[in-house]
Amino acid sequence: MAELADVRRIALELPRAYEALVRDYVKFRVRQLVFASVSPDETLLGFGFPKEARESLVAGEPDRFLMPVRGDLRYNWVRARLALLEVPELEDLLVDAWRMCVPKGVAAAFLGEPQ
Repeated sequence: MAELADVRRIALELPRAYEALVRDYVKFRVRQLVFASVSPDETLLGFGFPKEARESLVAGEPDRFLMPVRGDLRYNWVRARLALLEVPELEDLLVDAWRMCVPKGVAAAFLGEPQ
């Protein structure tokens, strides 16, 4: 079971990531790009995810994953019930979301991948 403390720990270990509080949402950003956001009640995690894959993610596990709110449908974004994520899965989701926001070289260097 994951919680905000896990999101914060994982997200802030990523290069160029920082935390911001916006309208009671805890957001994690690279520059001005948000790659993860935790709801004020700390139950939902929004995170960067490819638009073309999110419907199948949500359909496959509708108890854990939700489509973004209507205003966020234009973004590469999806939501998850934070308590239903295990910490290793949370880490994978956050790193993938972060990779969408940083230059490829930064991600490759951090993850030890060839450039």
